[in-house]
Parts: sequence; structure tokens; C-alpha cells
Amino acid sequence: MWNARVLSLTSRAQVEAEMAAVGVDPLGVRIMLPKALFRVVKVEGLPTNAANIVKQEMLAKGGEAALSWAGSLSASAKTDVLLMGTARHFARLVARLRMHPFGLRDLADELREALDQYESPLPPSVWRGTTFTWGSRTYVMGIVNVTPDSFSGDGLGADVPAVVAQAVRMVEEGADLIDVGGESTRPGHKSVSVKEELRRVLPALHAVRQAVEVPLSIDTYKSEVAAAALAAGADLVNDIWGLRRDPHMAHVVAEAKVPVILMHNQEGTQYTDLMADIMRSLRESIALARVAGIPESNILLDPGIGFGKRREQNLEVLARLDELRVLGRPILVGTSRKSTLGHILGTPPDDRLEGTAATAALAIAKGADILRVHDVKQIVRVARVADAVERGRWQEYS
Repeated sequence: MWNARVLSLTSRAQVEAEMAAVGVDPLGVRIMLPKALFRVVKVEGLPTNAANIVKQEMLAKGGEAALSWAGSLSASAKTDVLLMGTARHFARLVARLRMHPFGLRDLADELREALDQYESPLPPSVWRGTTFTWGSRTYVMGIVNVTPDSFSGDGLGADVPAVVAQAVRMVEEGADLIDVGGESTRPGHKSVSVKEELRRVLPALHAVRQAVEVPLSIDTYKSEVAAAALAAGADLVNDIWGLRRDPHMAHVVAEAKVPVILMHNQEGTQYTDLMADIMRSLRESIALARVAGIPESNILLDPGIGFGKRREQNLEVLARLDELRVLGRPILVGTSRKSTLGHILGTPPDDRLEGTAATAALAIAKGADILRVHDVKQIVRVARVADAVERGRWQEYS
């Protein structure tokens, strides 16, 4: 028997390693690598004339293209298109599309950018002297709530010594960042005034800044709070509304030259196409950041699990998290103790550790770069094991 088997190879590095194990010549690796990675790309709303050109070109290159049968028969209709092929098929398609009218030159550029960003490693970021080498390991952000009404029951209110103790403990347990928030965003929460939010977060930030060296994040969607928090020692802004709720937030971030986490959020849970709508919204948030002068290197993305989504939608986002890689920015995921886990496990927020751990491991497998969690010690251990499997870090522990 020849032991024929199907290999689970989804990245360039995996294919290169397998070819090296076989003993393939380096020149052969370069030639064959683009043929070994199969991708399915969806393009939305192409005019029929353009869609038919795309289909014919993809078929001519040896790939596949699927579009609406009804739409393809109408000259005035539009259709989504599924393109299926190897990296080599797409490279040839892009070259051909640049020769066509009907906006296909722009489509060629968008396809090339999406595929490049999906495949390529991100350059490292340096915040407060700490280097974040994206893709090498998973980073953990510890949650410090200075609220009286946190959904998870861990709100510390105005007890600054307790806040400092928690932050110090989290860093000792392996937290790479600390996220400080002064307004609960649990379902049904009531907004607090800027004055009240500042009263909660500023003493905590001042004290925590003196106690730990890791980067500090301020969890707020209010520009006045962000500005004051950055002056008090915060190093980045975590905006649950992705620069959409406060029109001044983008300018505050740009002027401070700090990173910003752009989260997807919306009122209600209605979607035309869940992942497409999330991607479109995040792209709009990225555009707001660019216009304000925030560099790409200072943008992180969060799909907003638990925000504007039903439980099944939250699970779908987690299962398809890797689709966000086409946006070319680090991905933060926050599932810690959330209600979706409670619905599955039938447990209160403070008894959802196993559910958080499971979603953390799954998120890492799907490309998460940062996990935002309450239980730092346990999730750091989860990340260490998951990184050994997914990112080849097992050698460090042998």
C-alpha cells in the first residue's frame, strides 16, 4: 500500500514545509507553490457584462466561476460571483482583467490586494516599547472594568487599589495588554455621561500606569474620554463603535498617534449577508481612520462578537473569522464570559471559563492575534498550547 492521504495544508508555510520534506528543489517550490493553495473568492454586485467577462477569463485560466443564472441572462442585472481556483489561477486572472473595461481594472486591483493580505504576514507593531510580532503567537489582553454594573460581575467601581491589584496580577499571569473600561456595554446597558466615565477611569488609569509597564487600552467610544485617558497614560483606544458613534474620535486618535481597535457594531441584528455586512462595515471604519490620518499600522479590527448579533450569528463569525484576514490588519476577539456561551452551557457569567477557553482556541485556529479576556492565567495557557499546534511554537517548550 502507498498510504495515500489528503493533507491539511492551508498556508504557504505549510506547503513549503511539506515540499521540503519531500525533497523538492527550491526552484520547483517557487514554481509549484501558487498551484497548491486553493481559494474561493466572492465578488458582490458585478454588472452582468462584467461578470460574464470575469467568468470566461477564469474558466480560460483553468479555474471556476459561479454566478446567478437568471442574472446572467439580463443585460441590466447585477450578480455576485464566486471565483474558485489556485493562487496561480487568480494571478493570471488579475493580469487579464486589467486589460478589460467595465471597471474590471479596479476589480483586478481589489482581488490582488485581498489575496495578498489574506496570505501575507503583517509587519510587527511596537507599542510602549513592546514588539507585537503578528502571526508568531497570540497576545492576551486582560479586562479591567471600573464599573459598578459589569455583565460579568467583575466590575471594581471606584476601588482603585483593587483595580491596581487586578492589573498587576493579570500582567504576572501573562497579559500583554490591559484594557480599562468605565462604561458597561452589556445588553440593555444605560449610557453614562462623559463626566461620570472620566470620574471612573482617570484615577484607575493613573494608578495602573504607575504599576505596570504593558500597553494600556482605554475602552471607550467617547472622544473626550479617549483624549483624557491618553493624557493619563493610555496607549491605545478600543472603540466599540469603530469611529462611528463620535465624529471626533478619529481625530483624537490621529493627533495622539496611537493605535485604535475598530470593532464592528450595529443597532439590531438584521443582516443581508452576515460576514459580507461585517466586512463592509469594518472597511468603512478603516476608511474613516484613513481620512483622519490614522496610519494602517495603527489599526486593529474586532468583529464584535456579542454586539448587534444573535447567538447563532456570534458562532458563525467565530467559525468564519479567518475571512477577516483580507482586511490586512491584526484581529482581536472577545468572547470571554459572553451570553452566547451561557446559552450553550446554561451557566452564569462567572462560570463560563471552559466555554471561553474553547472559543479562544478556535479563534486562534482561525487567525486571531489578540484575545480579550477576564481569566488571564487560564487563557494564556490555552493560547500557549494552541500556538504550539497552529503556529509551530512547540519547539520552544521541548
